[in-house]
Amino acid sequence: MVRNIANKVIIITGASSGIGRETALLLAREGARLVLVARRDRLLQELPADLRLPLDLTRREDVQQMIADTRGKFGRIDVLINNAGFGFFGTVESTPPQVVKEIFALNFEAPFTAIQLVIPLMREQKSGQIINISSVAGKRGLPLSGVYSATKFALDGLTQALRLELKDSGIDVCLINPAGTQTEFFEQVRRGDVAGKFRPMGHIQPASAVAEAIVRCIRKPRIEVYPYRVSRIVAWANAVAPSLVDRMMIPFFHDRIRAKTGP
Repeated sequence: MVRNIANKVIIITGASSGIGRETALLLAREGARLVLVARRDRLLQELPADLRLPLDLTRREDVQQMIADTRGKFGRIDVLINNAGFGFFGTVESTPPQVVKEIFALNFEAPFTAIQLVIPLMREQKSGQIINISSVAGKRGLPLSGVYSATKFALDGLTQALRLELKDSGIDVCLINPAGTQTEFFEQVRRGDVAGKFRPMGHIQPASAVAEAIVRCIRKPRIEVYPYRVSRIVAWANAVAPSLVDRMMIPFFHDRIRAKTGP
């Protein structure tokens, strides 16, 4: 059954750029009632929306405000898209504790809190959808992206558990796993013990391709979505034979490995 998007109340976090921005533009054309959330208010003002919330989702009180303000304005929440996040390049050995705290606060704890707050409302409605934006790096850890991958692995595990807990509740739970995507990610990524620059490996898809996959998932919910289908094969292969995938990937990561500083 294909669902109508018009008039659905949809929250998008990290809406000011990249995947979030492209998703907002597509959903606006579909007639959705959009709640856009990001730190950069100036960029939010450029997007069509029914409610714009310049919030810092690393703070629990801001996540609470996001849900409360949306419910206060519309009385319901049909779709929660947890997209906000940032990346970090650095070895596991030298990743600072403060970075671990900050990246988990935004990439994992913010979605976790938003989900906890939205579930009771969706239960009352007897309907709803939670879409978590993860990454192929949440299926296969990459060198110099250890802590980022850890946040996405955590989001993956949370989504799997939640999917079973909410079975037959009328609430759909979906995980989107983009591969490399043309966004501000590589310009905004924080860097630790990394001296050189390196290109993302493999196919780089436009943010609009991921946005289109998200919109399709709202129309017809699926458990997991790989906007770039080839990346599903990598995830499956890694689950079955991780040592084989290690050997296959090492030649592709020479630039990354050389980019680290120190011995």
